[in-house]
Amino acid sequence: MVLKKKKDIQVAALIVGYQELETLRSFADAEGKNLASLLLRCVQLTDGLVQIHCIKQIVPLLEKIDGNQACDPMYQSCLDILGRIYFSVGPKNPLKKVLASSLNGLPESFFADAVRSFTCCLQEELKTSNLYSYRKVIDNLASCMENFNLGRTSVMNLFKDVLRFLQKVLVEIPEENRKFTGNHIAQTELMHDLLIAIRVSVMLVQKVQEISQGGLWKIPSSPVWQSMCGLLSIFSKFLRNDDLLQNIQSTSGLAVILLIKTMCDTTEMIPGLVNHLILHSVGSCTVPEWFMNSCGSLCVEDVPGPALLFLCQGALAMLNWKNGSMGQSGENLLLDIASVLFSLSLQLKESSLEMFLSRILVMWTDSALDSFESSSLSLKSRLNGNSDTVGKLLEYVYTHWEHPLDAVRYQTKTIFRNLLQIHQCTVERSDCVSDRFFLGLIESLLRLEWHVKGKYSCLSCLVDCVGIENVLAVNKTIPSQILEVMGDQSLAPYAGDLLETMFKNHKNHLKSQALCSSWIDQWHETWVSPLLLILREGSLEQTACVIDYYLPKLLKCSPESLSYMVNILQTSAYINTGSCSSRGSLGVLMACLRTARAHGHLQSVSHVTWSSLVSSAKIKQGLVHQHCQVRIDALGLLCESHRSTEIVSVEEMQLLQFFIQYNLNSQSPGMRQQICSLLQKLFSRIQESSQVLYKLEQSKSQQESVNDSTEKNPSETLQQYQNFMSSVCNSLFRALFPGSSHSTKFSALTILGSIAELFPDPEGKTQAVFQLSHEIDFARVETIMECFSSTFEEVKILAFNLLMKLPKTVVHIQDSLKLQALFRVAMELSTSTKPYDCVTASYLLRFLIGEEGLRSALTTFFNNSLGPSPCQRGGEEPVGFVERNTLMVIRHLLENLEREISQAESSLLQAAALFPMYGRVHCIIGAFQQLSLNNLMLVTEWRHVVAKLILTSYRLSAVVSPVVQSSSPEGLIPMDTDSEMASRLKMILNEIQPRDTNDYFSQVKMTKKHNSLGFEVLTADVPMITTSAEMKGKEGQSCDVTAQAVLVCCWRSMKEVALLLGMLCQLVPLQSVPEAPDGLVTVEQIKNIGDYFKQHLLQSRHRGAFELAYTGFVKLTQVLTRCPSECLQRLPEQWLRDVLEEIKSSNPSSKLCATRRSAGIPFYIQALLASEPKKGRMDLLKITMKELISLALPLGDSQSSVPQVHALNILRALFRDTRLGENIIPYVADGIQAAILGFTSPVWAVRNSSTLLFSSLITRIFGVKRGKDEHSKKNRMTGREFFSRFPALYPFLLKQLEVVANTVDSDSSELKLHPNLFLFLLILGRLYPSPMDGTSSVLSMAPFVPFIRRCGHSAVYRSREMAARALVPFVMIDQIPNTIQSLLSELPNCTDLCIRHNHVHGMLLQVFHLLQSYSDSKHRANSDFQQELTDVTVCIKAKLWLAKRMRLPPWPRAIILLRKVWSSLKELLA
Repeated sequence: MVLKKKKDIQVAALIVGYQELETLRSFADAEGKNLASLLLRCVQLTDGLVQIHCIKQIVPLLEKIDGNQACDPMYQSCLDILGRIYFSVGPKNPLKKVLASSLNGLPESFFADAVRSFTCCLQEELKTSNLYSYRKVIDNLASCMENFNLGRTSVMNLFKDVLRFLQKVLVEIPEENRKFTGNHIAQTELMHDLLIAIRVSVMLVQKVQEISQGGLWKIPSSPVWQSMCGLLSIFSKFLRNDDLLQNIQSTSGLAVILLIKTMCDTTEMIPGLVNHLILHSVGSCTVPEWFMNSCGSLCVEDVPGPALLFLCQGALAMLNWKNGSMGQSGENLLLDIASVLFSLSLQLKESSLEMFLSRILVMWTDSALDSFESSSLSLKSRLNGNSDTVGKLLEYVYTHWEHPLDAVRYQTKTIFRNLLQIHQCTVERSDCVSDRFFLGLIESLLRLEWHVKGKYSCLSCLVDCVGIENVLAVNKTIPSQILEVMGDQSLAPYAGDLLETMFKNHKNHLKSQALCSSWIDQWHETWVSPLLLILREGSLEQTACVIDYYLPKLLKCSPESLSYMVNILQTSAYINTGSCSSRGSLGVLMACLRTARAHGHLQSVSHVTWSSLVSSAKIKQGLVHQHCQVRIDALGLLCESHRSTEIVSVEEMQLLQFFIQYNLNSQSPGMRQQICSLLQKLFSRIQESSQVLYKLEQSKSQQESVNDSTEKNPSETLQQYQNFMSSVCNSLFRALFPGSSHSTKFSALTILGSIAELFPDPEGKTQAVFQLSHEIDFARVETIMECFSSTFEEVKILAFNLLMKLPKTVVHIQDSLKLQALFRVAMELSTSTKPYDCVTASYLLRFLIGEEGLRSALTTFFNNSLGPSPCQRGGEEPVGFVERNTLMVIRHLLENLEREISQAESSLLQAAALFPMYGRVHCIIGAFQQLSLNNLMLVTEWRHVVAKLILTSYRLSAVVSPVVQSSSPEGLIPMDTDSEMASRLKMILNEIQPRDTNDYFSQVKMTKKHNSLGFEVLTADVPMITTSAEMKGKEGQSCDVTAQAVLVCCWRSMKEVALLLGMLCQLVPLQSVPEAPDGLVTVEQIKNIGDYFKQHLLQSRHRGAFELAYTGFVKLTQVLTRCPSECLQRLPEQWLRDVLEEIKSSNPSSKLCATRRSAGIPFYIQALLASEPKKGRMDLLKITMKELISLALPLGDSQSSVPQVHALNILRALFRDTRLGENIIPYVADGIQAAILGFTSPVWAVRNSSTLLFSSLITRIFGVKRGKDEHSKKNRMTGREFFSRFPALYPFLLKQLEVVANTVDSDSSELKLHPNLFLFLLILGRLYPSPMDGTSSVLSMAPFVPFIRRCGHSAVYRSREMAARALVPFVMIDQIPNTIQSLLSELPNCTDLCIRHNHVHGMLLQVFHLLQSYSDSKHRANSDFQQELTDVTVCIKAKLWLAKRMRLPPWPRAIILLRKVWSSLKELLA
């Protein structure tokens, strides 16, 4: 492996004042050997690292001083200066820690004086009254308390003053924070200061017993006691203050419990007082007066859920649960905390609080394990596996083991592992294997489908607890079942970890039981044989996941298994070589050998290498195999190695040349990426091993470590390397012939780029085995440049990057005429009507900008038309040619663009046909990317260019915006060019004017300053065309202009303008004040750009235009969030409130688009919300969601449905936005309600938007659909998990389902299909039975059952089928037989006169699906299972008359279904 270079440590030098310097000079001796001389020399240094060495000499110098000399004033003055130095150095400066570490060894004779000096310095620090200097004092207090004896003693001496100071800080910072509402940066800094102050307070409280001997400080009149009460009161208020960050509230919860623990007279009092807090009631108990005065509000009032959660965390973290010192009341407190946490788990649904809750539950299980060391028998009996507390813990595990947050899933696994250990502590060791609790867990987990991710982690914990032999005793095919699942990429990591736990446990068990080596055969049969079968016959996805996640772990556990696998595969490789759809034994052999070599299993002590296990002929066969993965594995075997310096053999190089010859033109993008990646690893091996060979050649000594890889002379191997690399480069350049395919160019350019990166021109004395520059001449440079003409942009990017990696001496173009010709081509391409031509022009210009001779060539080309070019001015630093060239190119492009915009203002059709302007803007964006905009020399020129560029962008946007903002941008210009249609052109263009002259956005300030911005009335901009839409080209040919051509020109221009403005906001330095020397963009320009984006996102109707305007707007909002200017920081919130108010107003004259899914409005709001800091309180998101939910819900008195449509469309976009992450989850339940209620609206637009919102919510809840099977359980969750995550949906769905069921089951003969029926059944059908079915729960599924059964009576077949599937998860396993019998009893008797066919079919469907679920969930050996099936069989026999008697057309489905049910029952009873 290659060691990373160590980063240079930067240490800021310490500085002292003039007075201290004079003092040191007065005490310094002539020889410079006393302490004053040492300090003087230290503070005069400018290098912090050298100062560290000086500081380390202080204590050794003082140790040599006689104790009688310690009273010398010189030492007292030096100690005073050291104290001031310590408190002036920043907390992150290494000098502070070095000084503290050195002074910890201070001789005893100097310690008292040093304490006096440091105490005086600290006392001065505590007198600070400036709020913004508090942080420095707090950091110094924290440093003094952290492993610094001198500092700790000084704090103890001033303990009362320190407490008063902290109390003042904790009061003043929250008050100051309220003044900065909306200023996120200032508020974040203040909140961080407050958090540090709380932590320092906790550190001090923990030391109070050491500081104040005895209990004198507990007297109410004591200043320490009063400060402690004040701190307790402050922290209690923090817990209830929702404006503070949750980290602050969490730390305050710890502080409250710690203070109560410290202030209590006896340990036995603590559990009772904490109980009053978490149960928020004092009852009739007598509590101390100080407790009620300081934190009584937490006891007598309703405490917010987060405050209660953090109090529980404080109790678990700060109380001692190990030695049983709190007695029986402590055990009761532990159980009370558990009950509070379980109730909070149903209430708190905010993602951050759910993470806190999961961590606190882990703390609870850890505390329970600690308490078992000295607990009573009653606690053990109340925490065994059958107890209510453990049952609720299991329910929490089952409902959170597939939580979207990784942290919650990880904590859930820890809770389950601790839960198993808790139960182990309650039973005898010998009974663990046969314990019913463990056996029940194994059986219930194995009954679950393998798509449940939480199943793997829980089974892994069970294997560690009870052993794999007990799990395999239940089902021996578990390894094969898990391997079958590994075709799913999302499940493969979980399956691989579980298999690793299992086979490791099995190996240890077999080794401990067996006396000979025969155990390995049994182990191979269990774990290796299924692996080989899957690798030979599995799908590509399955085998890839098995090789990545299972095979390396298996070989690491048992390296000797490799020879076992190779022997089997070698035997069958001659017979089964595979095909294009199957790896065969040959492919499996390649995969196994590749994995073994990559993980170092072929470099063992026995010197086993791949060449000794497989022949070159087989590898060559693998390199050109029909199956693409076999070729990749064979290549990986040659390229990958555990050692990065392993020598590449001649045989390997020959095989690699053979591979490159036939595989450059691979059509699979994935395979191309893998080929390039593997070859890059090979080139890295060549480069690193060559350095070893050079060192070996220089030392002239043959090292054994190299001899085992090659017996040849190092110089010979180096020559072979050079020949090989040269041959590879020749092959790659030959592949770049004109007309070669995209795949060939991509592969060749990517590999050449890797070579250029790994083999640069050597610097200094570094030796290089190969240099790509030696293989390149100007002809090959032209070959690379020809790749710019490819229609694939990724090929252009690769070619450009390759040219940039080459030395300037290689790609330097000296011919001025050549540069002029290339520049002329680029300018012509930039106005092409083919979009990919302007991309070619951009990369060509970026390449030319890097040529030093471009300036002189362009001076001749322009004939000095641009005026004097920017050049070096007298007395100034030289200007880099790249900056100069970039400025010239952008100026030329800008002038051409202005000229073309002027022509487009008179004829947009002519511009679209002859010179679409988006190419010029695209080239300008590309030119800016060649430059570092933070280090410019020509600031004045650039400031002028940027200002002009912004105004020109507004002009271009004003020309094209009428098209993209029209109500129908796609059909603006007639497709026909005959005279009759052309005469209507003016009328069609004028039609859009009433829509686009609304005054909603006409009050933009910048339009008043610059008439060229063009946001005014568009009448003057409408082309007055009286002839057909036909233009004359450059050579006089006729050019037809279609609607598509104009639209492409317009929306691409809008796209490029948006990207340009976004790039300028993101990259160009801001000129926050007019006097700023480096800024290029002013605050006013940023505001105007924001108004521009606001207008076009809210008015554009063409998706291509507003989607890319959104991209630029996101860049702007990110800049505003981080901007130090407070007025710019507040803009996103102001814009958000304005647009929400506009949506609510429902103004008929508004230009907000209610069609096209609200066009750019959702994008606008997405960008504003996505820019909000994720670690904050997300206030904008909360305000927006509250407003949108209220608008999305139907209101009877609303006159317009437009606000509701907008709200539904915006909600859909927000729920789909992955950047909002789990912060959007608390609003899912409200979104579901809005979507479902929207289906009942009489307005089609509302119903349509509700459909889209509902679809997005289903994806957000259940995940992206991973397969074609509609009934697959991959995108499902248990009913308990669903209603635990969204408890608000439980009463809503139940109530609405009742309404739907009443409609479906009406006695009327008319067909009544409730619009919400499908939605309810779709949601309920995605739930599946939970392993916790049968336990009591607040969210019982039973009330849903009657309504779902009635939905099965629908006249619509699809509804009956969905109702049958939806019924399954709502019926507990033990209740299925009774439910089936109840359904069968409702079937008509043979004496009934009126038989409703749909009812019969619906009930039979429900019986069939319940029976299937029941058979999958029970073991046939169960006697109750057989008896229950017998009872069901009797009921079905009584209804078989239906199949014999009724033969009319409506009945075939019911008859077939009844026969299926009967057949299933007979199979189960067989």
